[in-house]
Amino acid sequence: MINVMLVDDQNLVRKGVRSLLELSDEIEVVAEAADGAEAIDMIPEVSPDVVLLDMRMPGKSGIDVLKELS
Repeated sequence: MINVMLVDDQNLVRKGVRSLLELSDEIEVVAEAADGAEAIDMIPEVSPDVVLLDMRMPGKSGIDVLKELS
């Protein structure tokens, strides 16, 4: 099972991507975050295998998230 976390400021995008990923028996969406700050808090707790990260978000961008987590 591949554990995925979705990070996007647009709820509709997150829900759409989640719906597509849930079509696979090998992928589980384990968390969602609506902004970069929330993602930074959640990623260490959830420990996903993959983070689908929006690069353009208000506040902390996806690039900011990557820099802070590395």
